[in-house]
Amino acid sequence: MEGESTTVNITETPKERKGKAPLLAPPASSNIKPIVQKAPKGGYKRGLAVFDVVLRLAGIATALGAAIAMGSTDQTLPFFTQFFQFKAEFDDLPAFTFFVIANAITAAYLALSIPISIVCIIRPHLVAPRVLLLFLDTVMVGLTTAAAGGAASIVYLAHNGNSDANWPAICQQFNDFCQEISGAVVASFLTVVVLMFLIVLSAFSL
Repeated sequence: MEGESTTVNITETPKERKGKAPLLAPPASSNIKPIVQKAPKGGYKRGLAVFDVVLRLAGIATALGAAIAMGSTDQTLPFFTQFFQFKAEFDDLPAFTFFVIANAITAAYLALSIPISIVCIIRPHLVAPRVLLLFLDTVMVGLTTAAAGGAASIVYLAHNGNSDANWPAICQQFNDFCQEISGAVVASFLTVVVLMFLIVLSAFSL
């Protein structure tokens, strides 16, 4: 009996067969494609940049209009003598001269800043151009506000005068002159409002 071998057949129960099943079965077909998430686009930042360009164009119009209106303002009264001619010009007052220069600088700056704003449309996630615009817009707000405020005080005196200082109102005689300088001051204050909106947009875009 030494050369004989005994074979024992062990039958597996269904539970044991379950235990030997692979934990992760290979997919039945290879047609399943992985889901690739696209990088988020500019979104609202690109929209703000587009609105920024529109506001800059509006600011150019108001600042340039204010400078041209004030710089071209003069009026000569119809009555004059042999030695005296009654005439009013913007350069008679340093405040009006500063007003013209400041608004011209603001209009030129807004025109030169449009390419930087376009870069913000193309690359809305860039921070450096937006910080640069925020800084320069703040400087322009200070310059334009100072010019508009100084001119507004002179316009007020031209319309109302000052009895304490014995300064008479001149707008009764120089009516056209006063209307033009008043319109120029209003346009300059509109430029200030546009610049303030630009600062808010830059702050939201950061």
